[in-house]
Amino acid sequence: MQKLAFGAAARWRRRSLILMLALAMLSTAAAQGSHKHHKTEKNKNKDVPILWMDPGNIAARDLYYGPGGKEHEPQGPMKFLKEDMAGSNPKFDLEDGKGEKWKAKLGVEAQPETAAVRLLWAVGYFADEDYFVPRLQVDQMPELRRGGKAAGPDGLVHNVRLKYRPEKKEGNWRWDDNPFVDTRELNGLRVMMALLNNWDLKTENNAIYRDKNTGRETYLVTDVGASFGTTGYHYYGGWSKNDLEAYTESRFISHAGTDYVDFATPSHPPFLYFIGVPRFVRYFHQRGITRHIPRKDAKWIGGLLAQLTETQIRDAFRAAGYTPAQIDILAGVVRDRIALLKGL
Repeated sequence: MQKLAFGAAARWRRRSLILMLALAMLSTAAAQGSHKHHKTEKNKNKDVPILWMDPGNIAARDLYYGPGGKEHEPQGPMKFLKEDMAGSNPKFDLEDGKGEKWKAKLGVEAQPETAAVRLLWAVGYFADEDYFVPRLQVDQMPELRRGGKAAGPDGLVHNVRLKYRPEKKEGNWRWDDNPFVDTRELNGLRVMMALLNNWDLKTENNAIYRDKNTGRETYLVTDVGASFGTTGYHYYGGWSKNDLEAYTESRFISHAGTDYVDFATPSHPPFLYFIGVPRFVRYFHQRGITRHIPRKDAKWIGGLLAQLTETQIRDAFRAAGYTPAQIDILAGVVRDRIALLKGL
């Protein structure tokens, strides 16, 4: 009887062991499958480029410190590394007291670019971390090949835009050939260029970066310094940037149809300048970037912008070193343009 009981118990233990082993194998397989699924999803997301992210509570965004926030402000002392001869404005590379690398830009674009990136970032677009510094002390500062004597003999530089971009640029993207053509998000970005009067929409000003955390390609307009001036080239005075009078007097919406909207910026150069064919063609082609935009998409971006408070709009310009009187003018124009978009 004891043998039978023992045999039954042994068989029960063997069956239990087999059952536990089977369950363990199933659990392992399920875990591996789940891990593989998550890995596949992660890799899938990694391959999807991104232009815009839901900004969440727009009214809570800090437009004074912008995309980098207060915690990432450049910290002194600043050390000169090398001059950058790209583009049309004097630029040079710096290293701050924390070992972070910064790109310094001098000249007329420093202020408008600092404000423009904050307005783009406020409504969900990727933007550079830009900070405007009225007085910047730079160690080992030489005389620049461009910018003349922008720095004093003691290394003091005035009105500098500092840009931080840790990722390496992977390339440029075209307005008419990218993964977002005909999407609401790209159309909203086209409207933003018109709202800013950013007339310099060449491909070289659009960059692709790979996010170091997610591995995803991010698309952004990385040079918006040609903002807050004329809509383009004019007979009476060329084109301008950071020209408050021109910005105030410029047209915003050139035509509003039942389904589509055309914006005035960028305007094409006068036909008088057809003599410079390559340049004329380039800027004439850019004219189409802000034309024939779906009315509903223009209204959508206007709805996002309308969530900004008066203080936030003013903070974007205050961060760029504008005076209170200048802020009154710029914030007023932006506010009026937002109202026009909302009313579409």
